[in-house]
Amino acid sequence: MKKLLLLLLCIGTLQAGAQTLAQPDRIKTEKGDLVIQPVTHGSLALQWNGKTIWVDPYGGAALYTGLAKPDLILITDIHPDHLDLKTLQALPVTEAIVVAPQAVVDQLPDAMKAKAVVLSNGASTKQLDINIQAIPMYNLPESATAPHTKGRGNGYVLRIGNKNVYLSGDTEDIPEMRALKNIDVAFVCMNLPYTMDVNQAASAVLDFKPKIIYPYHFRGQNGLSDVNAFKTQVEAGKKNVEVRMREWYPKN
Repeated sequence: MKKLLLLLLCIGTLQAGAQTLAQPDRIKTEKGDLVIQPVTHGSLALQWNGKTIWVDPYGGAALYTGLAKPDLILITDIHPDHLDLKTLQALPVTEAIVVAPQAVVDQLPDAMKAKAVVLSNGASTKQLDINIQAIPMYNLPESATAPHTKGRGNGYVLRIGNKNVYLSGDTEDIPEMRALKNIDVAFVCMNLPYTMDVNQAASAVLDFKPKIIYPYHFRGQNGLSDVNAFKTQVEAGKKNVEVRMREWYPKN
C-alpha cells in the first residue's frame, strides 16, 4: 500500500510539473512532412526525415518532456532566453551537433563545444541533409551598446527538403531580413525594447513575403506584444501571407 501511495505521489508530481505545449503543425516537403512544435518564446522543435532539431532550448527541462532528443541544435545568441545553459545541461543534448555563432560556442560546456559548428553571419553549413545559412540579427541604429550588435548573433535560413525556413532570432527591422527571397515558413520576433514592435515586424514581413509566418518571441518588457494587431496588418497588406498564431507561452 505504501509503495502504491508513493507511486501515485510521484505521478502527481510529474503531472503537476508537466507543461501543455501547442499542437504541432505539419508542412509538406518533397521528403516527407516537416513537423513544427512551438515550445516557448523563441524556442521550437522541428522534425524532418527522421531527425530532430531544437532551436534555442530554453525555459527548463520540463518543457521538453516527451520530445525526441535532438540530433541538431541551433542557438542564435548569448542571452539567457536563447543560450540557457541550465536547461541544456538538464537535457540529453551532448550527442547533438550544435550550430551557433562564436560568442555562443565560447560559452558551451566542453562536451557540446566538441560537436559545435561555428557559423558567422553570411556563412553556411550542411548538416543532416539540411543547408543552414546564418543571417545577421541586430538592433538599429547600430551601436556598441545595443542589446544585439551586428555579427554577434545569427538568424538562420534552413533548406529543409524543398522548403526554406527563416528563424529571425533577436533582430530589429534590418535590410537583410527585408531582402530575403522565397521563404516558405518564417518565425519573426516582435518584443520591445529588445527587437522591434509589431508595426515594424508587419512591414518587414509584407516586404519579404513568406508564405507562412509565425509571430514568436513576443514577450517584452511590458508583457506580451499585440500579435493580433500584427496579424491584422499583415492580412490587410494582401500579400498572400498566412499568419499562424500559436501558443508560445504555455501554462501548467
